[in-house]
Amino acid sequence: MHKIQARIATANASRYLQQLCKHWAHKFDVRFTPHAGRVPFSAESVCFMEADADGLMLEIEAPDSAIAGRLSFLVIEHLQRFAFREPFAPPEWREVAAAS
Repeated sequence: MHKIQARIATANASRYLQQLCKHWAHKFDVRFTPHAGRVPFSAESVCFMEADADGLMLEIEAPDSAIAGRLSFLVIEHLQRFAFREPFAPPEWREVAAAS
């Protein structure tokens, strides 16, 4: 399993989390609250989101780096559409070590 994370600095993290989750809820079994979300893009690929007062943390779990990369692009592309009044540069994604 491949995991990557990125953080978006924004005071509107909860709003964006909810918009992303609601957007994908028509297609996937999405679970969310104002502060946490889970979007299962497939049986093996999931995006987790956590919102706090300072930003939005994104974590993608996927079978390999290629799928994780495609999903990271998809999530940021949608986030940029929802946050058009608050433009931001694409974040730096970092790999997360697998738990042992």
